[in-house]
Amino acid sequence: MTVKLEANEVVLKAGDTNQVIDNNTIKGKLIVTNQRLYFKTINEETEKFNLEILFENILEVIFYSKGMLFGIKGLNVVTKDGRSHSFPLDKRDEIGQLINKMY
Repeated sequence: MTVKLEANEVVLKAGDTNQVIDNNTIKGKLIVTNQRLYFKTINEETEKFNLEILFENILEVIFYSKGMLFGIKGLNVVTKDGRSHSFPLDKRDEIGQLINKMY
């Protein structure tokens, strides 16, 4: 899995995650660069679910957790076009704070 970076683009943080789309769980990585946010799938068969979000298109980043003791923590990224993208992440706080600084 490789991400083609733009000129002067640098990866700041990355974390394993998945995304649920139409009742399908797509495994991948959430990658934060100094210019955008990427969701890159692990398998070639699911590459059509790759996602790129420019920081200028982010409306809100919502931190969530489900469950009490060993709950799932993650980020919900809402874009200006009204779409919502949910990413369960172990590094939710680190990555979420970084994204909040960028947009």
